[in-house]
Amino acid sequence: MIAGGDLIRPALRELRSAVKLYRETSHSEEVGRNLLSQVGELAQIAGWIASDAGQHEEAETVYRLGISAARQAGDMTLAGNLAGSLAYQLSNTGREAEGLSLARAALEDAGPDAPPKARALYLDRIAWAETKMGERHTQAAMRALGEAGEALAQDRAGIESPGYLYWVDAGELQVMESRVYTELRRPLRAVPLLRDVLSRYDATHTRELALYLSWLAVALADANEPEEAAAVAERVISLSADVASERTAERVRVVLGRLKEFRDVPEVRAVLDDVA
Repeated sequence: MIAGGDLIRPALRELRSAVKLYRETSHSEEVGRNLLSQVGELAQIAGWIASDAGQHEEAETVYRLGISAARQAGDMTLAGNLAGSLAYQLSNTGREAEGLSLARAALEDAGPDAPPKARALYLDRIAWAETKMGERHTQAAMRALGEAGEALAQDRAGIESPGYLYWVDAGELQVMESRVYTELRRPLRAVPLLRDVLSRYDATHTRELALYLSWLAVALADANEPEEAAAVAERVISLSADVASERTAERVRVVLGRLKEFRDVPEVRAVLDDVA
């Protein structure tokens, strides 16, 4: 899977072309709505790519453009998806309170009639935003995870979801649950979940595999298993070297920072020395 750094220019070019087409051509109201929805969907893709490439200001600008376009098109499910993506970025870049507020707004604005997959995703992002707010928000994070699972359970044949939500399934909710437990320093809950996810994950998705392994490395360190954490960290570093993603680079820094506590362990010292 190609990472953000490889795709940022063509993605932004496509988005600008769509915006120009909407602004500089005459069209019916229905065609206008369709064009606005297309702008919103392209903004979702371009925003994610910019965020993954570490271009957070660019990503925020793009996401907000997409939210505006989706709202003008009357597509509150798409607007909620864009708002949730921006909330996720804010939560991960030191703006936790803003992230939580926006994640909650995404769920509320989309309303109770949003497709089950969409509601599950919104709730998942709320769970993460609550987690990033710290220990005091643990119960709220757990509650949001439970509600996400309940929402996804309502997804069944005959219920139509937008194509861009194809990836939202029980496995993705499990990934978020494991990450929440890792962030909250609950390795006995996190490690089994991550092992289960990784046991059936497509190894060709290099970026995602590196990210999930990074969470496992941290959880193993928290579980006082430094030797195994070091072995997993080696895989994370190796995989990350092959993808142009600031997100994976940041996760490598987090893993190495966590391992420094165990520098006296030979396996850990070898990893740290190799990187140095």
